Amino acid sequence: MHHIATLAAITFLLGIGAGVARAAEAADPFLWLEDVNGERAMSWVKAENAKTTGVLEADPRFASLFADELRIAQAKDRIPAPEMIGDKIYNFWRDADHVRGIWRVTTAADYAGAEPHWTTVLDLDALAKAEKANWVWGGVATCRKPAFDRCLISLSDGGEDATTLREFDMTRGRFVPGGFDLPHSKQTVDWLDDDTLLVGRDWGPGTMTGSGYPFVMKTLKRGQPLADAAEVFRGLPSDVSANSVVVTDEHGHKVVLFLRSLDFFHFETYWLTDHGLVRLALPAKYNIQGLLNGKLIFTTEEDWTFDRPTYKAGSLLAYTPAELVPVADDDGSNADHLIFAAGARQSVEEVAVTKDRVVAAIFDNVRGSLVSFEDQGERGWPATKLPVAPDSSVSLATAIETSDAFYYGVDSYLDPPSLFRADAGTGAAVRIKTLPPRFDSARDSVDQCEATSTDGTKVPYFVVHPKAVKLDGSNPTILYAYGGFQVSLTPAYSGTIGKLWLERGGVYVVANIRGGGEFGPAWHEAALKTHRQLAWDDFAAVAKDLIARGITSPRRLGIQGGSNGGLLMGVEFTQHPELFRAVDIQVPLLDMLRFEQIAAGASWVGEYGSVANPDERAFLEQTSPYANLKAEVDYPMPLIWTTTKDDRVGPQHARKFAAKLASMGKPYLYYEVIEGGHGAGANQEEEARTTALEMTYFAERLMD
Repeated sequence: MHHIATLAAITFLLGIGAGVARAAEAADPFLWLEDVNGERAMSWVKAENAKTTGVLEADPRFASLFADELRIAQAKDRIPAPEMIGDKIYNFWRDADHVRGIWRVTTAADYAGAEPHWTTVLDLDALAKAEKANWVWGGVATCRKPAFDRCLISLSDGGEDATTLREFDMTRGRFVPGGFDLPHSKQTVDWLDDDTLLVGRDWGPGTMTGSGYPFVMKTLKRGQPLADAAEVFRGLPSDVSANSVVVTDEHGHKVVLFLRSLDFFHFETYWLTDHGLVRLALPAKYNIQGLLNGKLIFTTEEDWTFDRPTYKAGSLLAYTPAELVPVADDDGSNADHLIFAAGARQSVEEVAVTKDRVVAAIFDNVRGSLVSFEDQGERGWPATKLPVAPDSSVSLATAIETSDAFYYGVDSYLDPPSLFRADAGTGAAVRIKTLPPRFDSARDSVDQCEATSTDGTKVPYFVVHPKAVKLDGSNPTILYAYGGFQVSLTPAYSGTIGKLWLERGGVYVVANIRGGGEFGPAWHEAALKTHRQLAWDDFAAVAKDLIARGITSPRRLGIQGGSNGGLLMGVEFTQHPELFRAVDIQVPLLDMLRFEQIAAGASWVGEYGSVANPDERAFLEQTSPYANLKAEVDYPMPLIWTTTKDDRVGPQHARKFAAKLASMGKPYLYYEVIEGGHGAGANQEEEARTTALEMTYFAERLMD
């Protein structure tokens, strides 16, 4: 009787579920395109791809654009990006002869030479062929310290965020027989000791959050089956994720932390001590940067009051874990805790911790500098500046806690990047590599301008243009922005933009709109959730300013952005169709009423808000590009593209947006790369083809 009643209840509930599904299908006739690998959906994708490539690849410019981009991508004279592991320099390299790529190693001295002598330690093409797998390099997940003799290598199927992790013997150059081998999952891992890992992954039903990430951390011993791993930390299913952070320094200190990601930006942090877990009084919004002299080095991404004064958001700080355990009536001085306090137009973009120094890339009005800080205890953190060309960007290429040697890069919109080897202790730096020019920049110039947004805020942007530019509105112009997740857009050299656009007479513009991190956490916070219209207004203000200055006109203005920037493109497309003639929408979010149910969308509630909150839902309804397409509006013909293997944003957004435009009889182009994850392709040829399609689209729309 009980079983019959249960079956009846299940049948009734399934009937309700089917009714809800039918109602949703009626409200959204393109839900079937959310079935990522479904036969009907993939047939639609292939038909759309054939239509789009038929149009763009027939353009006589496509072949040369594709050839130029592939030549740039596969050039042998690129700077091989260094990765310091122990006392060696490693590099992952792809070219025409190594489509999937090779992982290789050399010495620091040899790397500094003009022609380093590399030894291949892993051939991904050979591995994929032997295992009949579509392996894409995911990088080194973690290494055993201090020996650096074993590392866990991350391999992705077609570019997904989900990976397979395998133990690699660095001395023998091979996977460890019978070593750690963690099968396909979205997962995090840290080395706890020589024979123990801290692992967060899909352990079975009920161990992944609504965002699709692990919230259960376990210790896994060497030779132990996954099923026997012992739980050591647990978050909640409603979290974005839980993960471990193990930091060490050259002086023998090690700190093991567990973090509950309450949303994309806010954390609870627990310190693993000999007596168990202790919650630390760290700010809720912060970033761990490393460990020096037993002190945690971190940036606070919000104003934070702890022992005495309030640290402003964007400050770089140092505390031992014990100092972060709340103690009543703590009146100690914090003079030695503040490493650097950012000003209103500054940001701490990157931080590295070396053997005896903290190194930070600090930007002032979107121009970079590099500073090394020494820990002198109660006397504070005196700073030493390292050489960086004016009006440039600086990026920390690689550093390690066992040495004060590190590598950093400097580049700008017109000057090819250079790589420096530096000593954090002395501040001495030597340029060891410079990329050969990829385009003729002698006739170009760069200006930094400002637009005034709707609330009076001054929004900076860079214009890369011919020196003899005519201010008559006739210049084909691409305007690019991102505007989210505190990501900064700083001056960067692009052979692609230079060769495929600037050399052909185009103008390129980068807008530093709110939502990014160009001026620290406050610039990001200003455009969160229901305040996001400010970021979109910033972008429109830059477009209008370009037109007012005569740099371009709506007939000659195209816009481009990906991921969160793809959402920006969708909003500008629906809110300001009169301003643009070309809109390149890359791997986008577009259905903001369902983003929480697609791929990893639930993890971004901290950025966008949630439909579960009435005020936030109302804002999302008013601004969601998918929801706000209107049949009576004349839109510019967009190029919308994504990838099937994107398990972060998901191809569903782009598919449905294109299908809805089709149902309204609106012109559009749609392209979906079958591989490639959250990017343009799984290999250099696929990436180059996608880029050539984009630039052909811009040429047709803006130059003809």
